[in-house]
Amino acid sequence: MFTVSNEQFFYSFSKDNSQALRVPSNSRVVIHTFDCFKDQIQSEQATFQSIDWNQINPASGAIYVEGAMPGDILKVHINEIELGKQGVMAVGPGLGVMGHRIDAFQIKIIPIENGKALFNDKLHIPLTPMIGVIGVAPAGEPISCGTPGTHGGNMDTKLITTGATLYLPVFHEGALFGLGDLHAAMGDGEVGVSGIEVSARVTVTLEVIKGTSIPYPFVKNQEGIASIVSKPTLDEAARKAVEVMIDALLPHMELSLGELTMLCSAIGQSQISQIVDPLMTARFFMPNSALDAYHVKLFEQSTISGRDEG
Repeated sequence: MFTVSNEQFFYSFSKDNSQALRVPSNSRVVIHTFDCFKDQIQSEQATFQSIDWNQINPASGAIYVEGAMPGDILKVHINEIELGKQGVMAVGPGLGVMGHRIDAFQIKIIPIENGKALFNDKLHIPLTPMIGVIGVAPAGEPISCGTPGTHGGNMDTKLITTGATLYLPVFHEGALFGLGDLHAAMGDGEVGVSGIEVSARVTVTLEVIKGTSIPYPFVKNQEGIASIVSKPTLDEAARKAVEVMIDALLPHMELSLGELTMLCSAIGQSQISQIVDPLMTARFFMPNSALDAYHVKLFEQSTISGRDEG
């Protein structure tokens, strides 16, 4: 089994990141992560000034995947997410949607026990573990782990969870994959700027797909598939996510552009991922019923088998 320690991390996705690990395609990798605050917050008495804000959103990696080249797809199957024993949330002036009305920095430590996040004595929240930051080295300059983009990054998309498969465009040799910013629970939007932030142990299978490319990330689960797009405004992101999905499906379905647009309007879902990062992230979800009717299997043309050390 390949392993990456949480002491092997970076703060920006970049082609210049050093390799924490080099693996063949189709390798299972266990990745240990800090929470988004790099585990700095251990008490509700912590202050805004006591936190080093230059140490936010570390991603464990980078992982070089053999055979990955520009124009390929990196297929990331999320096998398992094991959460730490406590989560943390924070709000404050200028943070998140309500930051203009919150006048003091506030921290909440949230124990995690028996499959629940103990928000308070009355409210125990069911765990919905998901990965906030996950991606590859971008095409151009380094991009902070706090910012999403075509490379992935801080997409804060709750569909990226156990059992799901994420598809990322590859821009550089080896892809240089990493992940972090785990949440024990997070609602669409992440409106307060934090979910229940938590350290974790994540097991993924990394596989290179040849012969096809994608312009933006996609995520697939048992219910269907979603395109994920980040743009300066939510309107731009939502509109582009629809177009990206239609462009992906159109070559595989016996429908005109107009008919496919009708189908997307009838059964597709425009969904918000997050509205608090430097770019806004939206997704467009299509259920498996439409894909199965036309026997559509996206992004499965050719894979590199490699070897699996797990």
